[in-house]
Amino acid sequence: MYNPPHFEETRPEELERIITEYPLGTLVYCGPDGLDAAHLPFIYRKEQGAKGTLIAHVARKNLIWQQVANGSEALTIFHGSNSYISPNWYPSKHETHRHVPTWNYQVVHIHGRIRFIEDAKFLRSVVALLTQIHETRAAEPKPWRMSDGDKDYIEQQIASIVGLEIDVTRIVGKSKLSQNRESRDRDGAIAALRRHGESATADAMERFSKSKG
Repeated sequence: MYNPPHFEETRPEELERIITEYPLGTLVYCGPDGLDAAHLPFIYRKEQGAKGTLIAHVARKNLIWQQVANGSEALTIFHGSNSYISPNWYPSKHETHRHVPTWNYQVVHIHGRIRFIEDAKFLRSVVALLTQIHETRAAEPKPWRMSDGDKDYIEQQIASIVGLEIDVTRIVGKSKLSQNRESRDRDGAIAALRRHGESATADAMERFSKSKG
């Protein structure tokens, strides 16, 4: 990933926030036909392993767990908020006319080694934790739980998946948030993003500005 120093994201809390708030990761791996990808909701356990662990599951019919050997290297990409930035939003553009459109975004690349797990107890814990996390986000009056389902049906569903863990070896973050612009231009872009309903990117830009004092 092209990552100029002024766009490098090294704040641990921001890296974790991106992974947590945008948990659908793109898992890139090398299969028998070359590079391929799977799109999976992940759980990040920062306290497990030297640099943390990613946990997810795939359908048993998804042959990734048979095609990729345990211990193989894999890359998981988490895309945070992203927005088009018009040069018209920069006050300095109207003075110099020397700006062009760009795209602001946040992304986290997690490198690691993958292994697949068929243990039913592990699978139940993964499904239960994923459910708890996302049912809480759904904010329903009565969150759905595994115990709400028919026992035999739930067992069938558990038997139809395979778990995976990725032992994290390296985390690379990028926050391209107009850091290379004047503060008044960043403020102009933030205000315009809010007018257009792009509050997530605007919030990210403001967080970065505050973190740098």
